Amino acid sequence: MPAEFPPPPAAWQVLSGTPLEACADAGLINHTWLAGSPPRYVVQRVNALFKPEVHEDIEAVTAHLAARGMATPRLVRTDSGALWAHAADGGVWRVMEFVPGVTVHKMDSPARAREAGALVARFHSAVDSLDWEYRHVRPGAHDTAAHMSALAAVVQGGPALPVAEGILAAWKDWPGSLDQPVRHAHGDLKISNLRFDAAGRGVCLLDLDTLSRLSLDVELGDAWRSWCNPVGEDGTDTRLDLDLLAAAIAGYRSERTLPRAVSEALACAVERIALELAARFCRDAVEDRYFGWSSTRFASRVEHNLFRAQGQLTLARSAAAQRREIARLLA
Repeated sequence: MPAEFPPPPAAWQVLSGTPLEACADAGLINHTWLAGSPPRYVVQRVNALFKPEVHEDIEAVTAHLAARGMATPRLVRTDSGALWAHAADGGVWRVMEFVPGVTVHKMDSPARAREAGALVARFHSAVDSLDWEYRHVRPGAHDTAAHMSALAAVVQGGPALPVAEGILAAWKDWPGSLDQPVRHAHGDLKISNLRFDAAGRGVCLLDLDTLSRLSLDVELGDAWRSWCNPVGEDGTDTRLDLDLLAAAIAGYRSERTLPRAVSEALACAVERIALELAARFCRDAVEDRYFGWSSTRFASRVEHNLFRAQGQLTLARSAAAQRREIARLLA
């Protein structure tokens, strides 16, 4: 466990005497360890970005999913019955059940893309009947127009300027509508947040801090941005793979109907979310304060974020060039 963090609070008797090992598949936001061998629990030091009340949202959604027969990681309550615990330094810890399975960081086949689409559709169908108002809300998280305005305001010159100009020009040409109805959503459906079994079947969704109400074009646009770029976010030669997209759409439709109006909005959803993320990366290449970065591959956060911004801009341009084909897949 990193030296800057004290041990988790002695609030969970189930952790007593159980060694913790760093989770190899952990993301960049929360610090994550596995407890037990084989793992039984996931122990996390929760990033300060998330208010403790996010655990009330996680509990409500996962209880609803479990009641409908879906696999899902559940919060392990403290010995006093709380959903989380405060450390002596004010930090927040939580413990969740470990769901066995496989995590992938880049889509490896149309078959997996189809399974991913079907899993997300089952999740959406299950939460349709959920009656819940979210306690932890991130206002403006997907206010794409606001992200573009913020980018334009901070980038005045330097190495980020050509990328910023490309992002803003592409956004000006984006033909979609931002006025779409919202629904219960996961909020961060990158492929590493989906759990699969050894046979490649979708098991459950992970990393539930972003649960909220979002429009389906935001939810699936972000999913397809992650799933259907075979290069991943480790390169700038990104592209939207139509075979992967066709499989993801077919998988979703095997479990859930996409109304015509929704399908029309989805036709330029990948483009929107890729541009939004490009704008956020590019802004951080100037402000140098938000996103995690790889010190083994890049000299600075600025360098890494500029690289990622270029990658997402290239992906958005690939999606824009294929709008007609994407619309045909969704027709």
